[in-house]
Amino acid sequence: MFTGPQQPYGAYGTHPQPGPFGCRLCGAWPAAPAIVRGHQGLVVMMRALSRTGPFCRDCGLATYRRMSSDTLWQGWWGPLSLFITPVTLLTNLAPRAAFHKLAPPTGGFRPALDPGKPLWRRTPALLVLTPLALLALAIPALLVLGLLSGDDEPTRLTVGQCVRDVGKGTGQKLLVEPCGAPDAEYRVTRHLEPGTTCADGELYAYPEYGPGGTTTSCLAPLR
Repeated sequence: MFTGPQQPYGAYGTHPQPGPFGCRLCGAWPAAPAIVRGHQGLVVMMRALSRTGPFCRDCGLATYRRMSSDTLWQGWWGPLSLFITPVTLLTNLAPRAAFHKLAPPTGGFRPALDPGKPLWRRTPALLVLTPLALLALAIPALLVLGLLSGDDEPTRLTVGQCVRDVGKGTGQKLLVEPCGAPDAEYRVTRHLEPGTTCADGELYAYPEYGPGGTTTSCLAPLR
């Protein structure tokens, strides 16, 4: 007797008459009741997907890996999907753990699905997880480099030294030069005492270049 077209058999397929306790896809047991979810972001719309068990170990892992892998590359394309996708992936961890606890499937009316590669070894997972891993490593690396390098301590100037200013337009940055060097621009004439000022035509060096890092120095142009 003709009963209509058969459902395709695959990771998302179903069997029309699953056993009462066996896997809905292959009939094998033991099987665990579980719901595996997926998500598709469609820019302005979205689709929530789900497959309900019971599943045996192999069919459950195959369904989990397929739907999670698809979600990793289909789930991000929408404003709300950016938040829903990671939640969907996290909720799938519970059925994944349940499938791993099951014994190998036996007694099915057809072979169980091949679980295939683990999720982290599949191309969608590598495309998403690799940049995230690099970012996670880059942040502490930058912090360590910043702590190790620190800010360069300014040179403490003494009277009679000659300097040049390489920080023109971005703040004062003085480097000591031999007074006869063509790059030398100023000579340190004195360090100011409280209540005193530099002579006309002289420039003021930032206090961090003076003794103790708190004393202003006077710079006389060499030319």
